Amino acid sequence: MVALSQGRFPQKTLITPHQGEFDRSFSEVSGSKKERAYKVAKSHNIIVILKGAQTVIASPDGRMSVNVHASPYLASAGTGDVLAGLVAGLIAQAMPPFEACCAAVWMHGDAAIHFGPGMIAGDIPDLIPFILGHLLELRNGNSTDRVDCQS
Repeated sequence: MVALSQGRFPQKTLITPHQGEFDRSFSEVSGSKKERAYKVAKSHNIIVILKGAQTVIASPDGRMSVNVHASPYLASAGTGDVLAGLVAGLIAQAMPPFEACCAAVWMHGDAAIHFGPGMIAGDIPDLIPFILGHLLELRNGNSTDRVDCQS
């Protein structure tokens, strides 16, 4: 995060700090959580995923989303790395970066909600196929009930 706070960013960068990391790296930026995320996104031309109970996704073009579909079980070592991997996987499949961030944050939260207590980062990837399958069923009108992601 030191390179980030010094303004050295490759093109098409996104960052996924939690509040403590963000505060240490961008202590000079003032405002609300949403304002701070947007200011950093705009000034550094990056997408910011500021993780927390209300995860803020801010794009330098002004788009912003606040995701509350989450669980405290995400406050565990390695879950942020899994989130970054989900975003990268969606971008690799040609999803636009901002939309990929929003989708990944939602799926990440959904996995934690449905796994529940005892979840570790390595559990999240195993749940993604179930989450995607359920979303497809909903889109096709084939499901009205939530799928049990645990097997």
